[in-house]
Amino acid sequence: RHLKKSVLELGGSNPFIVLADADVEAAAAEAAHSRFRDAGQSCNAAKRMIVVPQVADAFIEAFLQHVAALVPGHPADAATTLAPLTRADLREALHAQVIDATHNGARLLAGGVMPHGVGFYYPATVLDEVSPACRVYHEEVFGPVASILRARDEADAIRLANDTPFGLGATIFSADTERAWRLGRDIEAGAVFINRYTSSDLRLPFGGVKASGYGRELSEFGLYEFVNVKTYWQK
Repeated sequence: RHLKKSVLELGGSNPFIVLADADVEAAAAEAAHSRFRDAGQSCNAAKRMIVVPQVADAFIEAFLQHVAALVPGHPADAATTLAPLTRADLREALHAQVIDATHNGARLLAGGVMPHGVGFYYPATVLDEVSPACRVYHEEVFGPVASILRARDEADAIRLANDTPFGLGATIFSADTERAWRLGRDIEAGAVFINRYTSSDLRLPFGGVKASGYGRELSEFGLYEFVNVKTYWQK
């Protein structure tokens, strides 16, 4: 009677893959919204921007323009587009990840400076050329910090997407949606979004694989996770 079914949703480090034929401007806008909404405190946000050489510089330039347009401020202020973090210790842990990245070869393109004053604010931060030597490559980054990983080619982009303990969601931006669907089958994640940032929807099952947990919430599949299906057979 007391053996309970369970679902574990344990966070993520979602890859956001931008392929050579992608709409770079649209990809940059979606990536910035996904990464910095809720001050980056979202398990299902895009966290690792994986770009191929053909579009890397153009994507980064457009992405940084969206980052520069963010307005830090009080969450109750309608003009605010970048809210503070929830606790001081979380901000300190986030900053430690950024410092570690810069000490291990990542280039700081924006932010990365601990602000002074009241509130747990942290600037929108972008780290380029993130490598496996950096903690942010392996760990979940729960705040307004974006990591840019430069892939050698399309196959390497998929490798980088899967080279993480997490597997919650993933995004692929490409003009060739059929190819994007094929590549999506190779990504180890509970959901793959094509030409859109990852999000949850009441109509769709939500959950991950690997260290992102097991089971599914939402939709018909989510209902089955919390009930015991009873079988009847009559001859």
